Amino acid sequence: MIAIGGSIGTGIFLASGYTISIGGPGGALFAYIVMAFIVYFLMTSLAEMSAYKPTSGTFCDYSTQFVGKPFGIAMGYNYWINWAITIAAELSAASIAMNYWFPSVNPVVFPTIFFIMILIANILSVRIYGEIEYAMSFVKVAVIIIFIVLGAASLFAQPNFGAHNWKIGDAPFHHGLFGFISVFLLAGFSFQGTELVGVASGETENPKVTIPKSIKYVFWRIALFYILSIGVLTLLMPYNDQSLVNQNSVEMSPYTLIFSKYISHYAGDIVNFVILIAILSAANASLYSSTRILWYLSKTKQAPSIFSKTNRFAVPGAALFATALVGSAVFFSSFVGNGVLFSYLMQISALSGFIAWFGIALSHYQFRKNYLPRHGGLDILTYRAKFYPYAQIFAMFMITFVIAGQFIPILHITKHPISDLLLTYSSLILFGTLYFFCKIWFYYKMKFSEART
Repeated sequence: MIAIGGSIGTGIFLASGYTISIGGPGGALFAYIVMAFIVYFLMTSLAEMSAYKPTSGTFCDYSTQFVGKPFGIAMGYNYWINWAITIAAELSAASIAMNYWFPSVNPVVFPTIFFIMILIANILSVRIYGEIEYAMSFVKVAVIIIFIVLGAASLFAQPNFGAHNWKIGDAPFHHGLFGFISVFLLAGFSFQGTELVGVASGETENPKVTIPKSIKYVFWRIALFYILSIGVLTLLMPYNDQSLVNQNSVEMSPYTLIFSKYISHYAGDIVNFVILIAILSAANASLYSSTRILWYLSKTKQAPSIFSKTNRFAVPGAALFATALVGSAVFFSSFVGNGVLFSYLMQISALSGFIAWFGIALSHYQFRKNYLPRHGGLDILTYRAKFYPYAQIFAMFMITFVIAGQFIPILHITKHPISDLLLTYSSLILFGTLYFFCKIWFYYKMKFSEART
């Protein structure tokens, strides 16, 4: 349920309409379908490694064991930054949601209130976190199912709904390749969080059985939610609807627009409230997960020891506040505005998530190719990922294509290409820097040890 709650948030409720406006109905839907296949391959890879060797930390352990220690350390910090930055993105989105009702309030007010709320919820105890997250996730799932059912029914009741939305303008692939590449990054942001099952893999009673089942359970439900909802949205609203491209208000959410326009204004209010709950749920899950990631980095001596200390509620306080400090980037909204800040944070987090996914695919590829033959071969696996090695190679190729391809729309569409390029690729720059310095550190450490002996 934590993985579902962490994955269903801004990506599906707030940014889904934006993806359709950029890539058109065909580009958006196709990007989500391809991304679903990639995520499936990654989750089965993670399931195989988790079933063989459960970890109480993160899947970054597999990067350390099967690829190399410098790669694993860099991947661990990248993954921590990924979720810490997502906190800021979600809180920025929550402020946009509140702007639907209170457009004249300072953009910093609501992020401050929500920031304090989720911080207190994470300080108290894990039990309170779990109860809050379960309740929030249940509401989100229920609303998505209701929307899909009502949306599908509306296709038969409203004559202006239907496949003609795929034929207007330059649909179905608006902006061509530029739109498709841009949408791919947003689709990846939407799916991020499915790997949170791996974070808790070591805490299950029988991980060899439960982890593969859990990953399949989480993935298929999230994939169906996104693909079905995006498919319904493309039939209910045209991609050139001006409301979809407004980044500064949650009215850009197609869910709010459809419910308020075709049912009632009160229905729009209810949906907007659910969007707010969904965003806060995702922010809550992001803070919880990123805190535990930093705690584990400290426990394994990859971060200062202070981050592994816990309070009487078994909460790693120092790791929590360090993570919250990164999440406080949301307060930059007072300088650039919530809509602009949200867009940048989402791109940074998404690209960082793609790096983490690349790490999963590469770790599994190295696990099968180099590690497993020396430790018993395929016969010792209790769960086998399908389509090896083609699935892992395909995933790594597509992830590389999406990351490398982001400079194309940035250089051709944005007004500030240099600054946007640096911001978008900041995650990759940080990861490369960490990997480079860790590689040098371990190289000279080994040379020093050899010289002493």
